[in-house]
Amino acid sequence: MEVRRAEPGDVEGAIALHDAHAPYLVVTASALRRGLGSAPVPGRGTFAALDAGEVVGWASTALIAGSDPLDGQLRVLVRPDHRGRGIGAKLLEATHEELRTGGATSARVFADPSTVEWAARWGYQQTRQVHYAGIDPRKAPDIPGIPSGVELVPLNEVDPRSLYEADLVAQRTKPGDAKITTRPYDDWLAGVWKSPAMVLDLSMAVVYEGRVIGFTLGNGDHTKIWSQMTATMPEYRGRGLAKLVKCAALHRAADAGVEGAYTANYDGNTPMIAVNEWLGYHRVATHAVLICPL
Repeated sequence: MEVRRAEPGDVEGAIALHDAHAPYLVVTASALRRGLGSAPVPGRGTFAALDAGEVVGWASTALIAGSDPLDGQLRVLVRPDHRGRGIGAKLLEATHEELRTGGATSARVFADPSTVEWAARWGYQQTRQVHYAGIDPRKAPDIPGIPSGVELVPLNEVDPRSLYEADLVAQRTKPGDAKITTRPYDDWLAGVWKSPAMVLDLSMAVVYEGRVIGFTLGNGDHTKIWSQMTATMPEYRGRGLAKLVKCAALHRAADAGVEGAYTANYDGNTPMIAVNEWLGYHRVATHAVLICPL
């Protein structure tokens, strides 16, 4: 058994692992290859566990940009028939060390409820639950009417600074445990707009008088996508703009050949859960949100 930093040759095995056991996490080969080919960044790491050369475990980390104090997040997945052999522990220790190197003071993970007791050994405590949901974009309802004076625009046709300004507001007001304060534009541009996982052509914005007042961001590729963030500026909420951008994004995804779209919501986020139910998303998994000090 070997646990080490992931390499490009591990990608196909990682995709097979995720597609078989957690397809709703939307891990794509194109994004993995681009990420593994990027320059090293403290706090961001990807690790593989191999048995006889076969990928049986995978873990990744990232810092939560703009959080204060600085928080980190991670994912750990071990093939079911290889659990109980210490693989998860080795992967978790590797992710913790990577996050500490990046300056993170805590770690957050979305975990299968069956692992809560196991994770408690490292000091993890549950704060809430998160619900994953999926949809075939081809089954999305008709796009709602577009309000007068509003433009519905794919993000690859939007001024990135306009989206940045909207995202700053969204990050400060979204539900969640990480406290987002601010983020320099250049850092946001590299980490969001130019992220190897971002699909700007399948993401949408509502623009009014030159300003982004609502948007949805998608990760993945033209096979499957993850709805990373949907937001409406506070003064424009309650007007159906979240429905509008998410529905339009699903239609663009369907036209591009995407057959699976996924998202997640914290329990208690009633407005967005209602939007997703209207769109036709169906719940596929529920995870515990766990946080521990580093």
